Amino acid sequence: MPILTVRHTTRYRYSKPVLFGEHRFLFRPLESYDQHLLHASLAITPEPVDLRYVHDVFGNTVGLARFDKAADTLMFESDVRLDHNPAAPDLLPSESVAGGEACFPFVYGAEDMPDLLRSIERQYPDPDRHLALWAQSFLEDRRSAAVLDILSDMTKAIRKEFSYVARLQVGVQTPLDTLRLRSGSCRDFAMLMMEAARSLGLAAQFVSGYIYSPKSGTAPRRLGGGHTHAWLRVYLPSFGWTEFDPTNGIVGNRDLIRVAVARDPRQAIPLSGTWDGEAQDYLGMDVSVEVAVEAEPKPIRRVA
Repeated sequence: MPILTVRHTTRYRYSKPVLFGEHRFLFRPLESYDQHLLHASLAITPEPVDLRYVHDVFGNTVGLARFDKAADTLMFESDVRLDHNPAAPDLLPSESVAGGEACFPFVYGAEDMPDLLRSIERQYPDPDRHLALWAQSFLEDRRSAAVLDILSDMTKAIRKEFSYVARLQVGVQTPLDTLRLRSGSCRDFAMLMMEAARSLGLAAQFVSGYIYSPKSGTAPRRLGGGHTHAWLRVYLPSFGWTEFDPTNGIVGNRDLIRVAVARDPRQAIPLSGTWDGEAQDYLGMDVSVEVAVEAEPKPIRRVA
């Protein structure tokens, strides 16, 4: 894929100047063999008195900004340029090559379990096993099912059978609510499938980032553009951490730019912070995300 550019702008508006506490943000894409960061810049208004970066427990790059000035607007403008080279799903190794180790019934090896246990633990109650039974329905009529095939079917089923809604509220729906409503945001779909995978004994993590949606041509339009996007990844010994976007039915990370991975969505909030003022002073927040393919330079035509 050509080089991608990402412009992410967030603006908080207030009716009068207020004081700002520390703000925490996740804007910088994760470096990997399939996405290489070429450039990253950040402009913050008003300018922070202190700006530093740390790595969290998952290795994500977390920015921390502190302020000493009051203002009626707080704006973060992040610009990123990266080389994105995802592997196509049909290039993933076959189960026969993998020796059949990623098939149900499935158990992780003893050497992996200590590091995966917290990502296998379910986070939401399922007293009547509605979610567990929904997950197990993808195993029906299969004597031995490849884990990748089951997860691919689940990804595509959510895309086909659930309705996407852009919810701007903080947090996620419970997976049972998403299953009952058959609708939700990208965060809700990611959490639903994470809990479904965990009910099958699989380690799943939340992924936050951006999605590229072509504006023209034959490539499919993607849901979730214009804002930050969310999906999940599941650990399969044969394939490593493999990504699934149930909002768009994507297996692998084509068109997906990962910025942060976490066990829980609350650990991967793109931007959060505090401010000091009256509740009625807050007027709202505007977020815009533009992901584009960088235009290749046109060849110079020489005139004889």
